[in-house]
Amino acid sequence: MDKIIRFTISLSEPLLDELDKKVAEQGYVSRSEFIRDLIREKMIKDEWEGGYNEVIGVLTILYTHHQNDLVQKITDIQHDANVHIMCNTHVHVNHENCLETIMLKGMADDIVNFSQRISGLKGVKFAKLVKAAIPVS
Repeated sequence: MDKIIRFTISLSEPLLDELDKKVAEQGYVSRSEFIRDLIREKMIKDEWEGGYNEVIGVLTILYTHHQNDLVQKITDIQHDANVHIMCNTHVHVNHENCLETIMLKGMADDIVNFSQRISGLKGVKFAKLVKAAIPVS
């Protein structure tokens, strides 16, 4: 277990009121938990900027599997990827649509490029890359 260090920050009263409002609305148990999450989120964002850091991400796509050669194109992009595909899930949402999540590890720019290649394919109805990194505790 990491040692917890206490420190003090100064906030204007209106900003503190907004902080407390967000803590309550989002169900945080304390201001500290909320602020820790904000710091982690900023650190992950910084890891992705510049594109030269190894990061992790999840690409979620919804597509019609009836589009000519779309499934093959998605497969080919994955096989030729310059990123490590850690896991891939595929769900048949209904007769027309499939949902996939592709868990990725690699350099930030390579993951973004990979995601854009798949997102731009005809028949892909939705694509969203969730950017993550291994956070500091």
